[in-house]
Amino acid sequence: MRRLSLRARLLLGVVLLAALGLIAADVATYSSLHSFLLQRVDNTLDADHVAAEHQDFEHGPGQPNEYVQIRSPNGTVLYSSGVPHFPGTRAPSGPRLPSTVTGLQRHGPDLVRYFTVPAETGGGRYRVRASVDAGSSNLLIIASSLGDVDSTLHRLTLVELLATAAVLAALAALGLWVVHLGLRPLREIELTAEAITAGDLSRRVEHPDPRTEVGRVGSALNTMLDRIEASDRRLRRFIADASHELRTPLAAVRVYAELFGRGAASRPEDLERSMSGITRESERMSLLVDDLLLLARLDEGRPIERKPVDLAQLVGEAVDAARVVEPDRSIEVSVEPATVTGDEARLRQVLDNLFANARSHTPPGTPVSVDLQRVDGHAKLSIADHGPGLSEDQATRVFERFYRADTSRSRASGGVGLGLSIVAAVIEAHGGTAEVAPTPGGGATFVITLPLA
Repeated sequence: MRRLSLRARLLLGVVLLAALGLIAADVATYSSLHSFLLQRVDNTLDADHVAAEHQDFEHGPGQPNEYVQIRSPNGTVLYSSGVPHFPGTRAPSGPRLPSTVTGLQRHGPDLVRYFTVPAETGGGRYRVRASVDAGSSNLLIIASSLGDVDSTLHRLTLVELLATAAVLAALAALGLWVVHLGLRPLREIELTAEAITAGDLSRRVEHPDPRTEVGRVGSALNTMLDRIEASDRRLRRFIADASHELRTPLAAVRVYAELFGRGAASRPEDLERSMSGITRESERMSLLVDDLLLLARLDEGRPIERKPVDLAQLVGEAVDAARVVEPDRSIEVSVEPATVTGDEARLRQVLDNLFANARSHTPPGTPVSVDLQRVDGHAKLSIADHGPGLSEDQATRVFERFYRADTSRSRASGGVGLGLSIVAAVIEAHGGTAEVAPTPGGGATFVITLPLA
């Protein structure tokens, strides 16, 4: 079954189910008619039994339509009428009666038993009524041929077989058409998947019907493809931006190396310039590679360190460091005690990146406010600046990798664009959220929410 196609399995299932239903109906019809016909024969035998009780078997034949036999209590045949037949025709074979008839049951004042026996020769059958009447010790046997009954049942069987075969053939043809029509969208999905496998990520399932299962599969596939295409675009942009950011320090290192090769080793000033430049650009590349490796590990879902972290103390340390870096900037702090579970080093990196973002994108001396609260089982940290703020489009993309609100590629305008993406990735790995909102009066407020320990 597993090797069959879905179309073949559906069709086979429908045909088998219909066949079982038709066979059950045929068997029920056959059994019902068989019981009805036998009951009718038994009723006829009962009626003929009344006439046979008053028949003069010594001077005339038995009933014209039945075989009649009378036996004494010891089993001796006292009378046998033979099988009635038309004059000039061959007498049919009589019933093959048992030598002893047992199992008679009380039926009114008489003892009666009904049973079926084959003919002595040939393939005929007889329905037999054996009885011992009240006031008599002799056994009266009346047998009637079941030729008409068997003929009727045979014709019924033939009709049922032909009708069942015709219905199954028609159902198979109709089922094949319905299944083909119903699975046509799956064929379209298959063609779409093949095109996507070949590299065409723009292909989509046309007009999926959400009211059907196949239509919902098509809609889900389209949604998945949209996400894959968006991820592919982000990956390409990520690779292009990473290549661009690495190309600049690599070019600088190559220039300094060429300067050294042109004789800087013999000139102390040029030698110092070359070595310091190579060191500076190497550190720049190392920082970029470290950030990329961190993002890659977080994307893979690698486990981070889990231990209690005093977030209020960590905020205080990050604020002190920010004041040392930029003493002229006012930083207002309001914190409540809050302990979270996570990686202290990564959370400190998040705070440092947020402060570095405020320094890079606001004029010198612009005040910054820090607020830490406990809200509904979460620690809510807000870092607000009063700089130029972000547009709606910038706010939706600010956590993307290598995205810069300033479209220039100058390093003075905010680094390589990985700081905020690291913030979002680290907070997400801790089960929290990172958002940005406008600061009342102008500026941007970054809100970090983490579950309390």
